[in-house]
Amino acid sequence: MDFDVFNGDADGIIALHQLRLAEPRPGARLISGVKRDIDLLKRVVGQVVDQPAGRVTVLDISLDRNRAELLNLLEAGCTVFYADHHFSGDIPDHPGLEAHIDPGSDVCTGLIVDRLLNGAFRGWAVAAAFGDNLHEAAGRAAAGLFGEAELACLREVGELLNYNGYGAAMEDLFFPPQEMYRAIMPFRDPLEFHARSPALAVLRRGFHDDMARAAAHPPIRETAAGRVFMLPAESWARRVAGVFSNDMARQRPDLAHGLIIPNKDGTLLISVRAPLRRKEGADRLCRLFPSGGGRAAAAGINQLPPGLLDEFLDCFEEIFQPEDPETRKDGMMAYRH
Repeated sequence: MDFDVFNGDADGIIALHQLRLAEPRPGARLISGVKRDIDLLKRVVGQVVDQPAGRVTVLDISLDRNRAELLNLLEAGCTVFYADHHFSGDIPDHPGLEAHIDPGSDVCTGLIVDRLLNGAFRGWAVAAAFGDNLHEAAGRAAAGLFGEAELACLREVGELLNYNGYGAAMEDLFFPPQEMYRAIMPFRDPLEFHARSPALAVLRRGFHDDMARAAAHPPIRETAAGRVFMLPAESWARRVAGVFSNDMARQRPDLAHGLIIPNKDGTLLISVRAPLRRKEGADRLCRLFPSGGGRAAAAGINQLPPGLLDEFLDCFEEIFQPEDPETRKDGMMAYRH
């Protein structure tokens, strides 16, 4: 039995789409979840106990967070193909594991797969990079291949697929990631998908409605290090968390950005973006707290206890202080309420 395990955002879905355009596996079981549901290999382990060993493809989820389950699968005789750009820690040395891990700040899983396929489906890789807010990397990958109008379409494909992946649970999403993947399966060309997909039209309407609501919320804190926003505990806010954070980061590329959304259980969902001009520190910050993780440029905390919020803000300030001492000294501002 084969399994395709992928992050529910644009990068994970598109990485899988590229691979399956090159090497179809129609019988593979699809394992995914909302964007922050990354402990996905647990679901596979539970299904291979009484089944023949097969091939497990894992895309865009942290190896470090899935290490024990990965080792269990390898010991069970599975062969594992693993491509990702998040923090991995030590990569197991095992003959059954083929790992392609690159945590570079301008890399996404779609671009890693694009390298392996020698650019066979470059338009999709460009869309994946746009979805991960890697606009410069997307532009480099697209150089000489697409005009401005086509790039705008690829950007919208990536951003809308990414938008669909955010939520606390499947009920927050317009489409479950498996369904979203099936919606793009018929399309070799992302520009055709952009022009013809009814699913994309649904996401476009939802995106514009949700972003209009988010725009009404100014930052609750703004300093020389960055801006922090808070949105209400509503489905629309959880859906828009990623694209809103990315938009704010592009608006002020010199600053770090944080977004806080209360969870239903009273904890806090946190999204962090490092300054686009200095793409580092987001993962280091979030891994200081329970349920935190991600990559250098963009990371998050799934369930921050509210009693740790002040500590989080202090650490945010410390990690993202500007390098210029004069800016650091003179740029401090008070909390905004």
